[in-house]
Amino acid sequence: MTATHESAAEPAIASAEPQPAPGATPPRRPLVARAGAELVGTAALVAVVIGSGIQATELTKDVGVQLLANSLATVFGLGVLILLLGPVSGAHFNPVVTLAEWWTGRRGGAGVTIREAAVYVPSQIVGAIAGAILADAMFGEPLVEWSTHARSAGHLLLGEVVATAGLILLIFGLARTDQLRFAPVAVASYIGAAYWFTSSTSFANPAVTIGRTFSDTFAGIAPGSVAGFIGMQLIGGVVGLALVALIFTHGRDADE
Repeated sequence: MTATHESAAEPAIASAEPQPAPGATPPRRPLVARAGAELVGTAALVAVVIGSGIQATELTKDVGVQLLANSLATVFGLGVLILLLGPVSGAHFNPVVTLAEWWTGRRGGAGVTIREAAVYVPSQIVGAIAGAILADAMFGEPLVEWSTHARSAGHLLLGEVVATAGLILLIFGLARTDQLRFAPVAVASYIGAAYWFTSSTSFANPAVTIGRTFSDTFAGIAPGSVAGFIGMQLIGGVVGLALVALIFTHGRDADE
């Protein structure tokens, strides 16, 4: 009899506990957990990019097939990583995304603070380097071998502006239209497409760019090309934010 009364009372006690409002933002994870997610996520992303590039070159000499294999692996890997780690850190894996989020939220809105950005960005860079070394280790390559793949031509730099601007427009456009739940598919799909429609094969990420200097393989980039790529990626981030402000403005129409 007592047991029956206790079991009947449990739902009443549970229902009396405060519940989050439907659609409410979940509590933020500790900064160390978010930094860990950014480090692990960026490491895994770079390992996917470099590892699939090495595997592709070992399986075929056709450069088109190599790029296809590399882009497909990146699409699937990035989608899974965003789905898994997005609820923890937002799954930036990219200093441009982190800085853009800080910029848009610097006046007290949603987004990372400058302190959080100062933790996210080094975590992403360390993760990218670790991912490159891991990929080299898995395929028996020298753990650290500077890439000799120069990527400094002007048309490649333009490709990085376009790739990064499109990425920022996509991510923050999804946020402005309350569709971030589609980010794993949308962002991964965009990067996969940008592998093919941009001349640079869409690095669009300073941390990944730095990591890819540590591997003299298909996906590498020479250290001398890094400054130009990162500079264009930052410019692309600014262009992307300007497009977001233009297209997704919350102001009333001028005709009204």
